[in-house]
Amino acid sequence: MNPPATRPLWQRMLIRRLKFFGVLVALVVVLLGGSYLFAPQWLLRAHVMRQAMTAHVEKHTVRAGDTTWSYYEGGQGPTLVLLHGFAADKTLWLPLAEQLTPHFHLVIPDLPGWGESSREPGGNYGIQAQAARLQAFLDALNLQRVVLVGHSMGGAVAGVYAANHPRGVAALALLDAYGLKARENDFDRAVLAGKNPFVYDDRAGFEHALELAFLHPPEVPGRIEDVFVARNRQDRAFIERTLAKLRQPDDYLSLQHVLDRLTMPVLGVWCREDRMVDPSALDSLRDGLVQASTISSSLLSGCNHMPMMEKPEATAQVLTGFVLGR
Repeated sequence: MNPPATRPLWQRMLIRRLKFFGVLVALVVVLLGGSYLFAPQWLLRAHVMRQAMTAHVEKHTVRAGDTTWSYYEGGQGPTLVLLHGFAADKTLWLPLAEQLTPHFHLVIPDLPGWGESSREPGGNYGIQAQAARLQAFLDALNLQRVVLVGHSMGGAVAGVYAANHPRGVAALALLDAYGLKARENDFDRAVLAGKNPFVYDDRAGFEHALELAFLHPPEVPGRIEDVFVARNRQDRAFIERTLAKLRQPDDYLSLQHVLDRLTMPVLGVWCREDRMVDPSALDSLRDGLVQASTISSSLLSGCNHMPMMEKPEATAQVLTGFVLGR
């Protein structure tokens, strides 16, 4: 090998560039390792931002009623408003949003009290109250004749809103929705016995919560789990108070009580292996829709309670066919 002084210019330039990239890579490794150990919330925030960019949605805020709403918006086409479930937030829709933005204009809020939307101390965050707040949000964005898509608790909110404002809802899609009659399962019995599966103190509790909601729980690095545990501890009082409200008779069957008032096309989508809201709720939905202009339903295999995360492609296909096929 030639000594350094006699190396050709191109070799010396290449070595300098390799050294530069080596230092850069080492710096990135140190920064990522340090972030993982000491600021894992930064990595989680970066991951969510990347998902949002891939889904072609941007984050916005708007003041409506008693709430400062945080929401994603993006895409073009018919407007779909996606409402998340209990103890969740708007980010859970991002895998599905990636599939939908080529065909639809999406608006994905954090429901009041959850995620980055504001919360009134001691406020009522039951189904009826949230449906009333939703009206203020849609008015603030001047959204009319939307397709409402609700998951779990968000499904009950969407259904109650649609019953109260039928002219503003072009169609209603319910994903593993709360608020319907269904066969009692182990999850119901645990909640009725006073256990709250939505609160946890450590990584084991967080992993148990994932097992309740997912057929195949995602692998989450330990320090990222710690971020979710810290958030859960901070929100514990609100989670417990709101769950108690949802277990009251006016909320527990809130969707069931308005089915006969729904006149728009309605789609029910359930995971066949749902262990939180038994799939028998889909029968209650179909039987109760006596005035709906059309009724569609779909059972998805290979998922538990989170079809938009475990089966985003299949869920998007069903939703797209329902909305565009009308």
